[in-house]
Amino acid sequence: MTAITDIPDDSRARRNVLVLVAAQAILGAQLPMNFVVGGLAGMSLAPTPLLATLPISLIVFGSMTTAPWISPLMQAKGRRFGFVLGAVAGACGAALSLTGLITSSFAIFLAGAYLTGIFMSTLGFYRFAATDTASEAFRPKAISYVMAGGLISALIGPQLVKLTSDATVIPFLYTYGAVIVLNLVGLWLFFLLDIPTPAKPAADAPRGRSRGQLLREPAIVVAVVCGMVTYALMNLVMTSTPLAVVGCGFSTGNAADIVSAHVIAMYAPSFFTGHLIARFGTTRIISAGLACLAAAGIMALAGVTLFNFFGALILLGIGWNFGFIGATAMLTANHAAHERGTVQGLNDLLVFGMVTLASLSSGGLMGSAVDAVAGWAKVNYAMVPFLTLAAVALVWLRLRPRDA
Repeated sequence: MTAITDIPDDSRARRNVLVLVAAQAILGAQLPMNFVVGGLAGMSLAPTPLLATLPISLIVFGSMTTAPWISPLMQAKGRRFGFVLGAVAGACGAALSLTGLITSSFAIFLAGAYLTGIFMSTLGFYRFAATDTASEAFRPKAISYVMAGGLISALIGPQLVKLTSDATVIPFLYTYGAVIVLNLVGLWLFFLLDIPTPAKPAADAPRGRSRGQLLREPAIVVAVVCGMVTYALMNLVMTSTPLAVVGCGFSTGNAADIVSAHVIAMYAPSFFTGHLIARFGTTRIISAGLACLAAAGIMALAGVTLFNFFGALILLGIGWNFGFIGATAMLTANHAAHERGTVQGLNDLLVFGMVTLASLSSGGLMGSAVDAVAGWAKVNYAMVPFLTLAAVALVWLRLRPRDA
């Protein structure tokens, strides 16, 4: 009887995971849509090709600057409040982007991209919300299942781009209209969440570690570094992919299909990533992710055929999945519940700060090259030092007396 009663009841957590999977699938579809058309629309509006990917960079910058305040806000007012706010911001961002296209205003288009970044930030917290009511044993699986919802978004988003991108005289108007609809429909899912708002701490309750103290915790530091590297490198390459594909003579539809395959590869492994983490540990799964990212770079540098683009972007997606989910699981295992507002906000601030730099660098590397082939090579060579940094961090953690 003791063994039976000791089994944790994760029924509430499983219900919340189902809601978050649906939200990831429906609301998350707008991210591949924005990443496919953002650079192409930017190319038509920007005063110089060097700024073509600035809208995508503004999305990531918006996510970075939102994380430090949205995480404590959800700690105080609950996950539902934050997630609904994010969906509303996503709808407003798409409306501004649509307005920017109609008026040929790059500034308005960029403002819409920033608001989209607020949505992107809240989307990133779905994976953390999945762990709020989960037992320790179920947490890696909960994270993995929620991320798996992105598989559906990978199918929905790029196909909507193909259906809507050329439906009007001004390209992409219906694309951003579809994004508005996704947000307004998807936000109602959050009223099905059953995640209690954390009680306000008593005067004598533990306050948790400061940001400085948290960054002296080896496992937290390595988790943040690996999360930064895997997400930033994925964004670095994916941001420039539509420009490289079209620049090498292929169509926007080809670019959408490649991004679709990439996003499928990002999320499809999530059905078993949590089980792999439970069996092999976070450091081994993150290591496998870094190896896949390196293989993606090698594949990309081997040629600029559709086969190379598809192969590189699929490996890139798998590498991101193992690396980012592994880093998230490592992070959630190394802080207390009352520290989650601080830790998760700090993590996403640093992660998306790095992603912002990667996105800006992507456009600069592509725009500064003599042609798309040379720019694509620059982008992929840029992965090397960051993969080395993450690998060194993991080795350092493994060699410590108490392994994470």
